Amino acid sequence: MRRRSGFGWLELAIGIILIALGILVFLKPDLALTGMVFAYGIAAVVMGIADIVLFIEFQRYTGFGPILALVSGVLSVMSGLMLVVYPGTGALVLTVLFPIWFIAHVVSRLTHLGHIRFVAGEGVYWFTLIVNLIGLFLGILMVISPLFTLSTIRCFAGAYLILLGLGSVVMAVSKMGNRW
Repeated sequence: MRRRSGFGWLELAIGIILIALGILVFLKPDLALTGMVFAYGIAAVVMGIADIVLFIEFQRYTGFGPILALVSGVLSVMSGLMLVVYPGTGALVLTVLFPIWFIAHVVSRLTHLGHIRFVAGEGVYWFTLIVNLIGLFLGILMVISPLFTLSTIRCFAGAYLILLGLGSVVMAVSKMGNRW
């Protein structure tokens, strides 16, 4: 008999939130930058908590956890709290901190690929690999050109939030979200 684990439900919730935020960015381009900063701050906190939970789960079941997941989680929570508490400085924070968080999260997900392939299968593995390689490219592009980041952040953020959300939903409904 299979039971749903907490990981599957958490990934599903994160996926739905990320997809909704991504769609909102495309549907409401007139949203104030402050509103986007606040929304991304909340998403970063939730994703950071998920990375920390992932680290704890790995630690509990395997005896060691991917330290990058813990670092990424802490950075995400710190970044998200900063965005929520100081939304007025959002433009500066988004052009500098968002690409760093973006890259840290992508690298964290890439470190999980071996486990994803083993547990969730080849299809989820390749989907996760491709989405995160695209994310790594976009993150590096944002670091190289902060002005480019500021002018195109809605497109990058909206598209990547939807892709991240789809990735989370796929993992939630895959074998990775089930406990045997």
